[in-house]
Amino acid sequence: MAEAEKEKLTIVVFSGELDKALAAFILATTGASMGMDVTMFFTFWGLNILKKNEARIQGKGFKQKMFSILNKGGTKRLKLSRFHMFGLGTCMMKLVMKDSNYPSIDEFITMAKDMGVKMIPCSTTCGMFGLTDNSFRSEAQGITGAAFFLNEARQSKVTLFI
Repeated sequence: MAEAEKEKLTIVVFSGELDKALAAFILATTGASMGMDVTMFFTFWGLNILKKNEARIQGKGFKQKMFSILNKGGTKRLKLSRFHMFGLGTCMMKLVMKDSNYPSIDEFITMAKDMGVKMIPCSTTCGMFGLTDNSFRSEAQGITGAAFFLNEARQSKVTLFI
């Protein structure tokens, strides 16, 4: 299928919870395996999925720096939504994933990048939290805004909000 003819899938990743991140990457990699042009647009807490695991204080002012201390992000810190249970639920989920030979979020991110999935951080949210290109893993592509997402969504056959 020619590049211009590819169907598009666009996913807004709003949540930074492990179960929702898994769902987003399952759909993204499945779409890519079906020959779709896939864009994942990460905003608000979803940015935590793409943030580097090495936490560092960032931001211009006191409030942004406090946010970076309280919200370090990174795939190693994602909580398992409702069943987090002070870390026990998240630990159990990761053990079940490992026992089932299920990819980790880090493996999904690498797989998605290798499959051509575009992973884009939202510029508005990055500006609010004092995040820069250096805040994110190498798999993330350039920070862009809502207009980029809306243009992608307008051209997409499927648009999801997770």
